[in-house]
Amino acid sequence: MQILSIIRIVGLLVALFSSTMLLPALVAFGYRDGGGAEFVSSFLIALLLGGMLWFPNRYHKKELRSKEGFLIVVLFWTVLGSVGAVPFILSDAPNMSVPEAFFESFSGLTTTGATVLTGLDDLPKAFLFYRQLLQWLGGMGIIVLAVAILPLLGIGGMQLYRAEIPGPVKDTKVTPRIAETAKVLWSIYLLLTLLCALAYWLAGMTLFDAICHSFSSLSIGGFSTHDASIGYFNSGAINLITVCFLLIASINFGLHFTVFTHMPVRLLTYLRDPEVKVFLGIQLFLFLFCAVVLLQHNHYEDWLETLNHALFQSVSIGTTTGYNTTSYADWPSILPILLMTSTFIGCCAGSTGGGIKVMRFMILFMQGMRELRRLVHPRAVYTLKLGHKAVPERVVEAVWGFFATYIILFVLFILALIATGMNELTAFSAVAATLTNVGPGLGDVAANFSSTTATAKWLLVLAMLFGRLEVFTLLVLFTPAFWRS
Repeated sequence: MQILSIIRIVGLLVALFSSTMLLPALVAFGYRDGGGAEFVSSFLIALLLGGMLWFPNRYHKKELRSKEGFLIVVLFWTVLGSVGAVPFILSDAPNMSVPEAFFESFSGLTTTGATVLTGLDDLPKAFLFYRQLLQWLGGMGIIVLAVAILPLLGIGGMQLYRAEIPGPVKDTKVTPRIAETAKVLWSIYLLLTLLCALAYWLAGMTLFDAICHSFSSLSIGGFSTHDASIGYFNSGAINLITVCFLLIASINFGLHFTVFTHMPVRLLTYLRDPEVKVFLGIQLFLFLFCAVVLLQHNHYEDWLETLNHALFQSVSIGTTTGYNTTSYADWPSILPILLMTSTFIGCCAGSTGGGIKVMRFMILFMQGMRELRRLVHPRAVYTLKLGHKAVPERVVEAVWGFFATYIILFVLFILALIATGMNELTAFSAVAATLTNVGPGLGDVAANFSSTTATAKWLLVLAMLFGRLEVFTLLVLFTPAFWRS
């Protein structure tokens, strides 16, 4: 294990991450409503820490193995999430305890969107901007950004890329050179963010709100600058823009890569992709089901308002974003449970969203159907196919292993939260909200997580990490075999 090389790389990342503190500092000095001193101090602390890790090990430049790539990925998220909590710890407004500061930072960086804060409308603009920025950086993965920069410093990136990119077929290379791939992916991500911000601004948001919400929309994060979330704007146009960009961000960015680099020939690639078709079908079903149930219960005054809320909330929760235009927890009971359950499916593999991923559920479904056919024809040979490509048996086994481990972790986290005194519904939804990175839950955490105990907050931070790192990347560190030479 190249420990000194790993420390050097982590030091570089912390030093780079420190620069993100300067942006909210500029916002604070521009709006003059507080927060500037905290972010300047946080910048200096992070820069000093990064320098202390990097400088003594600056000459340790060795090629990384896959197992070291996994360790670096986990260290990146834990260290940067911890450094990201510093401004919240130093601040008096908002006044947060250490567990709350870590919870908010990790929730932002993992694009979960769960919050312990209230009174967002009255907070300094710098902290509102910083929360959104954390989500934007975490959306595509700080590691993907890092591997576009670190090769210039003599650090290889393929191992990190393989450990970070989600999905059951993550070993597939998008281009031969990972640095080029990462740059193109971030270019697409930045372009979509700019288009989203422009659309929000033209629809009536202030420039500040438009930029902030474009950050959390493209990252599938869900943080907002207002307590009422997107409902604050009370605009059908803004709701529709949000839905469109949430669906775009929920699609595999590898697919975006293919389309953007072969425009306009490959524009229909989206509709030919089997995972995208299933994903859009799920979102359509959720919308129609919610709309029918709400209309039957006359939950809103007219059908247009019903369709507006049904579309927005079904897409927001179904894509693991967590924006709100209304309290979906107050809907007829089948709908909150249905939407919370849908978060386990989540978005497409390789997107900025959370959940188990649509592709994995497609493979699980096909495997289930294959087993049924085998009961009828035991000697027949059935091959699983996604589109026109056969799915290797190794991938099927990996998906089953992932699913089983995911469910076991889910149950263990629920039991742990119940042991802290949390009721069953709240524990179920809190774990679902953090493990799938959707944000808002049900019961006592429907609005925010401020009422949870300190122990529960630390457990939920761990759940966020498991969800963001797709379970195995983090879990592999707990196996004895990993630490053997």
